[in-house]
Amino acid sequence: MKKTVHAAIYDGLADWETGHATAHINRDLWQQHPGTYRVVTVGRTFDPITTLGGNRIVPDLTLADLDPADSAMLILAGSDDWITGELDDFGRKAAEFLQVGTPVAAICGATAGMARQGLFNDRPHTSAVVEFLQAQEAYKGAEHYVDADAVTGGDLISAGPSEPVAFAREIFAKLDLYTPEKLQAWCRLYGESDPEAFFVLMAP
Repeated sequence: MKKTVHAAIYDGLADWETGHATAHINRDLWQQHPGTYRVVTVGRTFDPITTLGGNRIVPDLTLADLDPADSAMLILAGSDDWITGELDDFGRKAAEFLQVGTPVAAICGATAGMARQGLFNDRPHTSAVVEFLQAQEAYKGAEHYVDADAVTGGDLISAGPSEPVAFAREIFAKLDLYTPEKLQAWCRLYGESDPEAFFVLMAP
């Protein structure tokens, strides 16, 4: 049976931020253990959501039925609603995941949601800028902020809004999706447009 990676979806989701990660988790080509994972979308209800790019997606599962024990990882994309607290129920679910040691990956606005839950207070993390997180009252983790494209702090991955490739890199590493050589090649291909990296990926 394939392990499930859950991708949270909600209105205003920033499509581009998680596309690299979810597409290549689902795609068996080049993987170290082909067919290991599948991506399942999670919404607040089963009602379709509309992304920032205008795409309509129907959730596979509701948030209330999401159990960390049934998941390999929860992926959270950015949305303006993270800043207002509208998505705090997804943030609380992320806290549940981390409490039992199931990884969470948050990018862009979703990092504000992690800060609102106090999840960055004792682990390395990143975001757009530290001031973005400091606007959240529960955030006390500035000393652990790292000025990097993406950071893995234990079971919590974080990335800034312009780093979908680096975000995917950290997710793939956490899931052990590629060998180190192929992960490096994947980053060179999609992050640097290095044509030589394609042949590394295609090698048996």
